[in-house]
Amino acid sequence: MYKEVKLQRAGGSSAVNLPKAMLDRHHLETGDKAFAVETEAGILITPYDPTFAKAMEVAERGAKKYKNALRELAK
Repeated sequence: MYKEVKLQRAGGSSAVNLPKAMLDRHHLETGDKAFAVETEAGILITPYDPTFAKAMEVAERGAKKYKNALRELAK
């Protein structure tokens, strides 16, 4: 399912309101944590998962430690 949403100003950032039916299907409530992940296809919003959070933390540390090697591989 997809739903067109509109970005709205929220202080110095922007916010998106998600439909209640979509939130219910994914067991999300106001105040829950979620991840916004940039992909080649766009932005993916996924519910917070402690395992995923730990994996992203490890990936970020690795990317920082090996940034020069990753830059060379990207060429």
